[in-house]
Amino acid sequence: MKRDPETVATEDLTRAEAKAELARLAREIAAHDRLYYQEDAPRISDAEYDALRRRNSAIEQQFGDLVRADSPSRRVGAAPSQGFAKITHSRPMLSLDNAFDDADVTAFVQRIRRFLGLADDEPVAMVAEPKIDGLSIALRYEDGRFVRGATRGDGTTGEDVTANLRTIRDLPATIKGCGVPQVLEVRGEVYMPREAFAALNEARAAEGETLFANPRNAAAGSLRQLDPKITATRPLHVFAYAWGELSAPIADTHWAFLERLAAWGFPVNPRALLCPDIEDLRGFYEAIGRERQALPYEIDGVVYKVNRLDWQERLGMVSRAPRWAIAHKFPAEQVETKLLDIIIQVGRTGALTPVAVLEPVTVAGVVVQRATLHNEDEIQRKDVRIGDTVVIQRAGDVIPQVVGVVAGKRPRGAEPFVFPDHCPECDSLAIRKEGEVARRCTGGLICPAQAVERLRHFVSRDAFDIEGLGEKHIEAFWRDGIVREPADLFRMAGRERDGALDIRGREGWGDKSTDNLFHAIEARRRIAFERFIFALGIRQVGQATAKLLARHYRTLANWREAMATATAEDRSGEAYDELTGIEGIGPSVAGDILDFFAEPHNRAVIEALAREVEVEAPPLPAAGSALAGKTIVFTGTLTTMTRAEAKARAEALGAKVAGSVSKKTDYVVVGADAGSKAAKAQELGVTVLGEDAWQKLAAG
Repeated sequence: MKRDPETVATEDLTRAEAKAELARLAREIAAHDRLYYQEDAPRISDAEYDALRRRNSAIEQQFGDLVRADSPSRRVGAAPSQGFAKITHSRPMLSLDNAFDDADVTAFVQRIRRFLGLADDEPVAMVAEPKIDGLSIALRYEDGRFVRGATRGDGTTGEDVTANLRTIRDLPATIKGCGVPQVLEVRGEVYMPREAFAALNEARAAEGETLFANPRNAAAGSLRQLDPKITATRPLHVFAYAWGELSAPIADTHWAFLERLAAWGFPVNPRALLCPDIEDLRGFYEAIGRERQALPYEIDGVVYKVNRLDWQERLGMVSRAPRWAIAHKFPAEQVETKLLDIIIQVGRTGALTPVAVLEPVTVAGVVVQRATLHNEDEIQRKDVRIGDTVVIQRAGDVIPQVVGVVAGKRPRGAEPFVFPDHCPECDSLAIRKEGEVARRCTGGLICPAQAVERLRHFVSRDAFDIEGLGEKHIEAFWRDGIVREPADLFRMAGRERDGALDIRGREGWGDKSTDNLFHAIEARRRIAFERFIFALGIRQVGQATAKLLARHYRTLANWREAMATATAEDRSGEAYDELTGIEGIGPSVAGDILDFFAEPHNRAVIEALAREVEVEAPPLPAAGSALAGKTIVFTGTLTTMTRAEAKARAEALGAKVAGSVSKKTDYVVVGADAGSKAAKAQELGVTVLGEDAWQKLAAG
């Protein structure tokens, strides 16, 4: 019997199993990110969420060449809400990768050494800081005066909460002193102390108002009030810990930067510590863990940052997180509760996901009632049965992971769960393909769950971002036959003018709300190419992969033509090689993309959309670089910098880094022991550069 990769220990995974598992994790984590950051409706907990990310990270560390373009390690946050003006960050506000044990921390330090090419005995000093469980913010000062503040949002665009931030007494309105740059952007965390949180909830209970789940939610909700007067009544505080845009450097090390912030009047966590080596990091982690419950604020781990800023600059970032920092999370809390039921949910790709319905239980101050059981093999492996007492664990503030069953408490007569072989939504056959862990409904667009979920995904914030179309509206429009495919959204206004629709006469819709909806739809007739691709809901194509495709093919027409050619050539010709040659897109992702284009109804969806919207090409690479827009392949061992560093440098200069050589490759950079790629470059007549020539080209 074929084993489920999800049940296999990371170190025992085969290469094929690792690919399948990374694909599953990318899909699941992306879905939970949308629920948590965009819809404020999480369905799993930090315990489950952290476990998913931990497994993804472990597999990526073992199979470094299988890291996906849409990997959770390359994403951060979610799009800002519509209640505030939007601010584009001058420098991205990154998230952090997580470490869950000493082995993860050791691996983090080893990765830094490899990237920088450091000797094993060269010290790598770090700054350790308690990881505050709050809301990330960016504070912009010009000529020493606070002028603007924003939330992190999706890491690129945040919410303008300047007026609310001005009510926080911790923050200096003006800064004076030696060396204050003309532009200073300070980043930090807004939080609510434990005692203040308890008092706030007590007051809300007395007034009959809904209680906040935990201090983090209370801080986030307080800072994001549309009325600053309400924010002013909330006991919010700030710790500063990083910077964004600077008009002039202010320190050589992170520790010196924190000292400078404190001298200028910013609140800096007094528990931060400069650690010369990894043993000091471990000691700090253990000490702060013992004191965790006595601290006046909630923390969920410790952040480690490389102290030398020149090393931070060289290490750079991946799409989601810096290479020079990591969050060492605390172990998950475990509790017991009863499993009341197992229900089956159908996702937009047809995957049938079992969900555990739990007897409500409080874990670290949060009441949780549901947890995903992943798939049928997970249920069988853990022998989870309705009525069982189960152990769940939670490391944060969403729904928990089912760790296992308390066998001694199983009720008599509890029967093994039988996973359905038909879709609970449309009764179509649900099948499980060779090598896949999920069972999927075969109903496609005739399945209400898939159709509605695909439409919800299409209008979501990271896709077409159509305000005013919530889940209930999408369901109602689909049920009544008003919207069956994405292009129908753009035909609604015209159909109403022609008398074919009466949106204004529907329950909950008046003149104003209808006009607002049509205006929101009309505003999305121009859409960025990467958003268009992401909105299609292709399996394994998340935001990062959509960006790669948009950047490579540049126009919708180019992409459609290339995919049609690759499909017609049975995925063995030049068009297929070009697709799989994009760095970050391997055969698995390419297969799902071409499977999508192989379906006539999917091609019809794109064709109909193309008649309704204008798809904008991504911006051209910055001018002034000889590498802008060029495709580069690196092969062999470089001596003056690591391969990872060279790749990051090329991308920063506007180049596209590919994993294989083709006729469209501009340069192949060869190091020592270059192999078949160098030979293929010569065969195709592609320019081959030695390391010195590459350095000159990059510098010039």
